[in-house]
Amino acid sequence: MAIDFFCLTSFTISFAKTACVFIRYLSFIVMYLSGHHGDAGAIMADVVLPGAAYTEKDATYINTEGRAQQTKLAVSPPGYAREDWKIIRALSEVSGQTLPYDDIRDVMHRLTQVSPNLTRYGEVEEANFFAQAHSLAQLVKTKFSKDPLTPKQTSLKDFYMTDSISRASRTMAKCIQAVSKK
Repeated sequence: MAIDFFCLTSFTISFAKTACVFIRYLSFIVMYLSGHHGDAGAIMADVVLPGAAYTEKDATYINTEGRAQQTKLAVSPPGYAREDWKIIRALSEVSGQTLPYDDIRDVMHRLTQVSPNLTRYGEVEEANFFAQAHSLAQLVKTKFSKDPLTPKQTSLKDFYMTDSISRASRTMAKCIQAVSKK
């Protein structure tokens, strides 16, 4: 079994359409690991794997501060939904390249080896983006234009409907209808 494109989480519709059109052109298999509110990616996928939502698993997320946060299982996943790592582990078995993770502790141990900041929960990691950007800019010999930058898009219609949760909300759909009538 070959997996040529594998989307682990939801992604924007525009990216999904572009990626999947490209993938269809190349005749790849599209797999989508669905967490919550299966969205555009699920519609375009050849295979949808039912991943547990964040409330249905112990998981690590990074917030916008760069702080690792952990969720704990609050409710069991419905039906055939499984924790993401279990799905990926099962796929590795089917492909003949079995990953060495038998439980979540093994996964977390490897995560700590690869990126220790991802298991230091509640700590804000130093963001050295500007230092890195400056050093990379020194490598570029191109002269940059002094003309002001003009964004191609200055507004976003229905910006509050850009995520899968809002798009799946009946209440938000009613709000859109109400605003559209004005």
